[in-house]
Amino acid sequence: MESIKRKIINDPVHGFITINHPLIFAIIGHPYYQRLRRIQQMAMAQLVYPGAVHTRLHHSLGAYHLMGCAVTELRSKGVEITAEEEIAVKAGILLHDIGHGPFSHALEEVLVEGAHHEQLSLQIMQRINEDLNGRLSLAIQIFTDQYHKPFLHQLISGQLDVDRMDYLSRDSFFSGVSEGVIGYDRILKMLVVHEGQLMVEEKGIYSVEKFLVARRQMYWQVYLHKTVLAAEKMLVKILERVRSIYSAADEGLTTQTGLDFFLGPFNGRMDATALDTFCSIDDHDVMHAIKHWSRHPDPVLSLLCRRFLNRQLYKTRLQAEPFSLEYIREKEQQTLKKFDAGPADLPYLCFTGEASNTLYQTRDEKINILFRDGTVRDISRVENALIDQNLSAQVKKFYICLLT
Repeated sequence: MESIKRKIINDPVHGFITINHPLIFAIIGHPYYQRLRRIQQMAMAQLVYPGAVHTRLHHSLGAYHLMGCAVTELRSKGVEITAEEEIAVKAGILLHDIGHGPFSHALEEVLVEGAHHEQLSLQIMQRINEDLNGRLSLAIQIFTDQYHKPFLHQLISGQLDVDRMDYLSRDSFFSGVSEGVIGYDRILKMLVVHEGQLMVEEKGIYSVEKFLVARRQMYWQVYLHKTVLAAEKMLVKILERVRSIYSAADEGLTTQTGLDFFLGPFNGRMDATALDTFCSIDDHDVMHAIKHWSRHPDPVLSLLCRRFLNRQLYKTRLQAEPFSLEYIREKEQQTLKKFDAGPADLPYLCFTGEASNTLYQTRDEKINILFRDGTVRDISRVENALIDQNLSAQVKKFYICLLT
């Protein structure tokens, strides 16, 4: 009898993670997956929280581990999950972030215009599926919610999925922000399947509420921290500036990486060549490019790149109300005067925008609570809960960024 190959990974958040299936080994060994080692999970957050340097690979392995725990828990409650379904749902969670580009959400809309990371993830999964002779077909069915057991998809992508459970725990651990600590182990114990849908047992209500509050606090304290926002906006403005002046003949702009393709000849179509090129780009390419562009003769581009490298970021102010037109005009004039710049340069030096976070979106998916008497209620409709309907209200803040 052939022995089963088995590996144990030591993870600082969850302890030992076991890999013991040929398909999981094949996914982890694929070059597209290995690229996740070179993409940081929290992009620019390390400029505020220096410990936040973990990668997308760390996160995907952690989510894979939690998926295994969830499957074990549901099976213990009599939910039928076959061995094939277990491997497929684990493969799905392992690959759920495969479509992230360098610096993830920060550059998502800028680098590959019009392509969302989930759409790219699906294309890359289909490509890996070809390489693995169709062994990912069931995983893709579950990932795209085409499978007859919707709870499996909800474990990968839902209001209470193992993706969120891992990234909140992991981001909290590496950033040192304790507000993100959630009782994911208790939530996993409270998961149940009712009429094909993933739900939480009644006694898990407060753990779910803590999870929702932790998510909101992590958004405002970490993900949308004003300095993190400033760094991400600077990165976006650098790429926008390069795109606006890009010429393949300008050696000061070309980087000899896949970035050149997306800043220049890319026509918006993600064909096989474009997908290959996308999967060759990581955080290191972007940092190499910024160092290269910091010596470019274009004064705005070189200024932004030097400022970014030395963490001399935009001065950013966040507030609940929109900024008055007079205030914005005053700041714009001050900025133009300070840098002796023209009106065409203003969008790179001083600009406004909105940042928002919705704690709980009731429109597309729900966190359903299964009560002892068999009734089902959405978490926002539970009486005597810590949080009421307000938890689905969008929180919006207005920001102004300017160089000083």
